[in-house]
Amino acid sequence: MTEESNVVQIRRNKIASLREKNVNPFVNKYEVKEKTADLLKSAEQLIEKEEKVKTAGRIMSVRTMGKSVFFHIKDGTGSIQCYIKKDIIGDERFEFFKDLDIGDIIGVEGKLFKTKTGEITIVCENFQLLTKSIRPLPEKWHGLKDIEKRYRQRYVDLIVNDDVKNVFFTRTKIVNVIRNYLNELGYIEVETPMMQPIYGGAVARPFVTYHNTLDLNLYLRIAPELYLKRLTVGGMEKVYEINRNFRNEGISTKHNPEFTMLELYTAYFNYFDTMRLVENLLKHTCQAIKGDYKFIYQGTEIDFNGEWIKLSILEAIEKYLNVKIDYKENIEAVREKIGKFVEVPKEMTVDELILHLFEEKVEEKLIQPTFVYDYPKSLCPLSKSKEDEPHIAERFELFIANIELANAYTELNDPEDQYQRFKEQSEKRIEGGVRAQMIDDDYIRALEYGMPPTSGLGIGIDRLVMLFTDSPSIRDVILFPLLRPEEK
Repeated sequence: MTEESNVVQIRRNKIASLREKNVNPFVNKYEVKEKTADLLKSAEQLIEKEEKVKTAGRIMSVRTMGKSVFFHIKDGTGSIQCYIKKDIIGDERFEFFKDLDIGDIIGVEGKLFKTKTGEITIVCENFQLLTKSIRPLPEKWHGLKDIEKRYRQRYVDLIVNDDVKNVFFTRTKIVNVIRNYLNELGYIEVETPMMQPIYGGAVARPFVTYHNTLDLNLYLRIAPELYLKRLTVGGMEKVYEINRNFRNEGISTKHNPEFTMLELYTAYFNYFDTMRLVENLLKHTCQAIKGDYKFIYQGTEIDFNGEWIKLSILEAIEKYLNVKIDYKENIEAVREKIGKFVEVPKEMTVDELILHLFEEKVEEKLIQPTFVYDYPKSLCPLSKSKEDEPHIAERFELFIANIELANAYTELNDPEDQYQRFKEQSEKRIEGGVRAQMIDDDYIRALEYGMPPTSGLGIGIDRLVMLFTDSPSIRDVILFPLLRPEEK
């Protein structure tokens, strides 16, 4: 037997012994009157009044000193030291306690006092075993060598690593700040289908499922966009959803197949209006979370102060690579210019080559908040074209710390134009482009009723949490990231 399996067996034997003595090792309920954080905060008054307290938590450390034991318990708010003395608790209960293990969850009652070193401590007058832990907590959990085990056994990660727990507390706070900010501006939060008969709203490979009763193939949504814009047609002029999306694609430090997005739509806005909205929203969120407009991400100071950088995609290429490219140039000239920086795939169009160069060589240089706008129309099937430059889409992306954080359009609301773009995407699907858009006839019908000028925005919540918690990987901010099956 391994050392761990031996410990497990010993603890199972203890459970059997407890049951023989009519002691329930997994009780149904325990009345907690104070959490540890509250006890520490109010300790001086509680000590002065000699009030009895009642709390519960997991045993995290034990130090036995003859006829007394010091130990720490930990709950969801923090940890506190406890003290058991044989003279107070009695011989039988003292021996019972000594047979408990690190990881067991207990309830304790008693009064507070302060040790010689100044540590707030509960003198236990009574205690109760609430849950017997079978598996031992790891002694050495920290460190890169355990990173996959931490993701796979997040429950243990949360028990022993307070920093990890704080990341997810911060995540909740970020979502609440965003939600409250948008609600104050008059946006309405809605829910749209996660299972869709036609997937759309992004260029991505979907997950496929099947509904037995309807005999119907369904897709887990890759984006809620087309449903939210239907609501805009219906008169919901400010609408948003904090939603889960599913894309059957690669996994990396910035990508998980299941992820969280904020997506919103504002009637009578264009993409520059949305640019101002997202800048104000993220500045507000930064101040609420960090208490400042500056913070450190992976060793680099990120500054949200002042007006953020705004560059067209061609201006960004010229600024960071010192090469000037135009959409109207012939493809050989563009291939020659781009070939100095990246490998040039033969099948790419001029528009695709420009985006390829930007993604491969420019994105990595965008550290401070930077809006990159005016993408090629051919690569933006749901975006409105510029009125004076019809080959350019009114689209922007926001980059911070070379992370693509947001994507926004002035939404295409011409049903005939939208149908033609769907049709072009559909032809790509026939040619094997499974990531292309499907034709959504009902969405075209909705546009035929008339959608006002509208701009939409998507923000990656997971990536935003990465920034504000200084986390290097998206797996660090998702409680249960997708992993390969565990080898047995």
